Amino acid sequence: MENKQVGFGTKAIHAGNVKDSVYGALSMPIYQTSTFFFENCEQGGKRFAGEEGGYIYTRLGNPTASVLEDKVAALEGGEAAAVMSSGMGAISSVLWSVASAGSHIIADGTLYGCTFALLSHGLTRYGVEVSFVDTSDPAKVKEALQENTVAVYLETPANPNLKIADLAAVSEVVHAYNPEIKVICDNTFATPYLQNPLALGVDVVVHSATKYLNGHGDVIAGFAVGKKEFIDTVKKFGIKDMTGSVIGPFEAFLILRGLKTLEIRVQRHCENARKIAAYLAANPKVEKVYYPGLESHPGHEVAKKQMRDFGGMLSFEVAGGKEAGMKLCNSLKLCTIAVSLGDAETLVEHPASMTHSTYTAEELKEAGIPDGLVRMSTGLENAEDIIADLEQAFEQI
Repeated sequence: MENKQVGFGTKAIHAGNVKDSVYGALSMPIYQTSTFFFENCEQGGKRFAGEEGGYIYTRLGNPTASVLEDKVAALEGGEAAAVMSSGMGAISSVLWSVASAGSHIIADGTLYGCTFALLSHGLTRYGVEVSFVDTSDPAKVKEALQENTVAVYLETPANPNLKIADLAAVSEVVHAYNPEIKVICDNTFATPYLQNPLALGVDVVVHSATKYLNGHGDVIAGFAVGKKEFIDTVKKFGIKDMTGSVIGPFEAFLILRGLKTLEIRVQRHCENARKIAAYLAANPKVEKVYYPGLESHPGHEVAKKQMRDFGGMLSFEVAGGKEAGMKLCNSLKLCTIAVSLGDAETLVEHPASMTHSTYTAEELKEAGIPDGLVRMSTGLENAEDIIADLEQAFEQI
């Protein structure tokens, strides 16, 4: 696809595609093979030496995965992408590619629970220093920078309280101190349709492709997107030598399928979330709604500036705290209690006891995650049906 000015939906369908010159398949075939043959030993040697392009072994690259990587790189506006077997595989492969013993990472305190565990309990075991700061305040990021800082890691909107960080402001502060420091943003909640961190000065974008990029709740996968030189390092060191987090060809095929409808799916997610957030904000049994599309959200203006819409994720506190919130979840009939997000189905969960159970009670408080918070991934059902389900559940409290 030569025209780089086409719309997002067109790009999601056509970018990165290669024509099947043998059989004429419209969809990218699944190259379900572990290894690839060489015409001769000389060719094999050249490929291992990096002197010739081509495939060697699916752990090092696969045609189905390559098309997917090119497509996601185009959607995020990056030079290259690496696809991995999980979102945590992507995050850990990237962090191992920038950090080593004696280096320093700045991270926001509000993160997905397993990411927080990797940073607070994992990397620190190997001599990496980690400082947790509120990245929604660029001044605090600036104060935390050190000579040995190699990365600043954040999510926006953040999981699970939808905290917003100004990506352009954070990137400017970090790169003014040292342009070699990598600003890394988890863009899972926003998707490349709603937000493009690389265009705002971020160096590396990571995704859990399990979520919106695939969109059908049947794949575990992750991505890293950025400059080709760095993504090559992630592939050759972060994945090959450190994590082995290799995507399977079938999973890559399923994500290629899911991306074809990403634009229209996200539009519906956003539309539903706006209606549900407004309903919850007016509900006397709800103490607080966390949704950047509401003017009451402290990050609303920044989100409006750097996002095309406000996403399909929201959280809220039910009057009565944790017990009331869990009773509400247990009373839902249409909405499903489950972790993950970005699926066609509306999913609800209790972060403090589920996705963020790696946090201590004190860490939850510091991260701004109330004990009674309920997180909702609004699905593709009709919004009035989701609201009706919430209404009957609230009547049980």
